[in-house]
Amino acid sequence: MPLPYYVSPEQIMKDKAEYARKGIARGRSIIAVEYRDGILLVAENPSTLLHKTSEIYDRIAFAGVGKFNEFENLRIAGVRHADLRGYAYSRGDVTAKALANAYSQALGSIFTQDINPFEVEVLVVEVPDRNGGKNEIYHILYDGTIEDEVHYAAMGGQAEEIRQVLTENFQEGMTLAQALQLGVRALTVTQNKALNPSDLEVAVLDQTRERRKFRRIGAEELKQLLER
Repeated sequence: MPLPYYVSPEQIMKDKAEYARKGIARGRSIIAVEYRDGILLVAENPSTLLHKTSEIYDRIAFAGVGKFNEFENLRIAGVRHADLRGYAYSRGDVTAKALANAYSQALGSIFTQDINPFEVEVLVVEVPDRNGGKNEIYHILYDGTIEDEVHYAAMGGQAEEIRQVLTENFQEGMTLAQALQLGVRALTVTQNKALNPSDLEVAVLDQTRERRKFRRIGAEELKQLLER
């Protein structure tokens, strides 16, 4: 009788991590950058129908990289989680930290229990209300690890190179135009050509807006901001 094939648990986890990282590295990059009035999200995404960034709740936004169907399922689950919590308690009880913890638990369980882990990384970002506070940026990895980012974040293919550009050039108090130009320059590091406005998906959490802070930047406004 042949002996069963044995693989150590450490090797299984290592193989799963490598599998997930390779899938994520093939995805187009996304960055989040703080600016004077909120948080800017810039994604390399030529599609006008399949969005990588979206609103979760009043002051919370979501961004995902990797397999679209997987991070779309996470986005939908996040919207439901936020709606139920806001309805059961109050709108102020819906926070990016709680949502990031929920995503961490879900991705951690999938990574350890399923044969194939999710090939995704997600960002959950939140701006404070007008009473003050600080911006929050949470980066959740494929294995459920949460990283609390400060000022900016990058994920997807060649994220380290993008993060290096942001580290060297980020300044507090930037205007939206300055933050956008920095974001596009950082994304261009991974390209052999310049990125056109049609290659980008751009959204902001604008702290100056009333209750719902999320808005998308249209093509015409995007062009004007890049030309400033």
